[in-house]
Amino acid sequence: MRSGQAFGALLLIACVLAFTSGCIASEEVQVKSGDTVKVHYTGTLENGTVFDSSTGREPLEFTVGSGEVIPGFDAGVTGMQVGEEKTLHIPADQAYGPYREDLVFVLDPAGITGGENLTVGDQVGILLQDGQVLPAKVVAVSADAVTINANHRLAGEDLTFHISLVEIV
Repeated sequence: MRSGQAFGALLLIACVLAFTSGCIASEEVQVKSGDTVKVHYTGTLENGTVFDSSTGREPLEFTVGSGEVIPGFDAGVTGMQVGEEKTLHIPADQAYGPYREDLVFVLDPAGITGGENLTVGDQVGILLQDGQVLPAKVVAVSADAVTINANHRLAGEDLTFHISLVEIV
């Protein structure tokens, strides 16, 4: 082999090795706060009931540490690598918080615009003093009272998520 060919062969081998080690390094990248990630997940309650899943949909995309997802989910994704799967057990205080009785309101239907038309299961908004609207659900209706619950439907629940990290965007 002439010296020019030998040099070219060594250069090719060096490029292949550099490319390969670059691929290995990228596989070792771990999720950190500020990263935007895509995950597939299935969420279950303690009794095994599935309450949400990305199965059959696009993966969930969010920025870690931004408050877009519950704190326990955020913390559980941190440190994962693409392709990794894990199961997270998230206590209520790291999920949707405890169930709060002070978020259940019994109101006179006469004091609610359209109150006479409310039915159990209706989604309503409670206007707070600061102008924000708190989402709530009608849980009971009678002639003299409408009961509205502003707790998240999963408040007070410990949750389990099986997650798979699809991509760090």
